[in-house]
Amino acid sequence: MPLVPIDSLTTSSEIITGLSAAQASISPKYFYDAAGSALFEQITQLPEYYLTRTERAIMATHADTLALRIAPGATVIEAGAGSCEKARTLCATIRPHCFVGVDIAADFLQHAVAGLRREFPSLDVRSVVADLMDEIVLPADLPSGRRLVFYPGSSIGNFAPDAALGLLRRMRRLTEADGALLIGVDLVKTKAILEAAYDDAAGVTAAFNLNVLRHVNRLLTADFDVAHWRHRAFFNAEQSRIEMHLEARRATRVSWPTGCRNFRRAERIHTENSYKYRVADFAELLRRAGFARQVCWTDAQQWFAVFLAEP
Repeated sequence: MPLVPIDSLTTSSEIITGLSAAQASISPKYFYDAAGSALFEQITQLPEYYLTRTERAIMATHADTLALRIAPGATVIEAGAGSCEKARTLCATIRPHCFVGVDIAADFLQHAVAGLRREFPSLDVRSVVADLMDEIVLPADLPSGRRLVFYPGSSIGNFAPDAALGLLRRMRRLTEADGALLIGVDLVKTKAILEAAYDDAAGVTAAFNLNVLRHVNRLLTADFDVAHWRHRAFFNAEQSRIEMHLEARRATRVSWPTGCRNFRRAERIHTENSYKYRVADFAELLRRAGFARQVCWTDAQQWFAVFLAEP
């Protein structure tokens, strides 16, 4: 069974449209089947992948301030919850009444929230399977006040600026009048550091990127031969983003029930962007989304930022 919890016809149509475009693409949301989610957890432990440990250090440094600003009893809504590992630390810090994990990978999310329930038996733990490109529909009985939307890991970078603004506006609606957004943002830095983070020496990111073809094979009943493709990642300075692609090692034909495509040798499928921001630019994006009050914390090297933003 595919783990992407959206209508199968919509899924097939979206994937086929991407594969059939002049610049073929696959949405990065299809990275996250069970295998892809597990591989991403491995990526966060890699020495080259500074994002997770830098964000964790920022949060630890400012934990007392965060606990003062977010009173106990709040409702935490984590978008793209994944393993809920970051939520564990946050919940221990601010002691919320309720936690809602939101993710597209249904089975992985259910496993993660079950672990959170065991660790915090008095915490009301919920799960919502959803695509962040759509409005997030929360449980009807969820408290409407004192909501903290938590979006760590710089996942906002996967969205082009206009789409990121749309997502931030949807998050603003979730916070209602008295809530807040806690969000991690990766900052612009040297090309060498950025590219190493997305093309590690151990090849875990390559395996993660290639795994999307296996997921698409299941979702679309396609016949991608993973051995015919290689991982490519590079920093596009003009667009201020890392790009990930899958490049054909040889001319290859890919078929699915309603069609096919011939890929030339070295032709690429675009699988992900990861935009890198300057602090002032992201602060302006938050302001446009309706978050007028902001606090920004960074590490000493200015590699990563955590924003606490309020209406």
